[in-house]
Amino acid sequence: MKKQLLASAVALSLASTSAFAESGSGSYKFDDQGEHQFIMFKISHLGYSWLYGRFNEFTGEFNYNAESPEASSVSVSIDTDSVDSNHAERDKHLRSEDFLFVDEFPQATFTSKRIVLDDDNGEAEIIGDLTLRGVTREVTLEAELLGHGDDPWGGYRMGFEAETELRLADFGIPMNLGPASEKVEMIISVEGVRQ
Repeated sequence: MKKQLLASAVALSLASTSAFAESGSGSYKFDDQGEHQFIMFKISHLGYSWLYGRFNEFTGEFNYNAESPEASSVSVSIDTDSVDSNHAERDKHLRSEDFLFVDEFPQATFTSKRIVLDDDNGEAEIIGDLTLRGVTREVTLEAELLGHGDDPWGGYRMGFEAETELRLADFGIPMNLGPASEKVEMIISVEGVRQ
């Protein structure tokens, strides 16, 4: 995944320190309605086209520290059985031992370890551990703040987008899809509600 997951995950402290200097600190949970967030993937099909998909069920939370954004954190949990590529037979194969092996590994998780801010462009790198198919590896999410502020229901929200790229073999996925399909791009777009 081109600028990595799982997620969502997420991007949270992805803006410059000044962007949150006066507001935004707190603990957030991903919008549990699920209507305003996505964990998507994209992988080449034989080098001729792109296959797109998503995970329909996931949860997450993040803590944002406005005074020290690099001390913020994020964690995400994904239900791997919820994979959806808009094709029932392909989704069945994706859930099998050839790919996600959901019977043995029903969840994928991401937990941040550190955050590196880029004050020049208001983005951040979120470095953390992704566990997928029972394998844990450090990945980097390239994250960007989409916005934050009051919502119409009396709450306060922050939204982020992040990307990463994963090599299938690094997570023990045995299926060989050819040289054009060794990597999968992950795109995470989430909205958190302050608790």
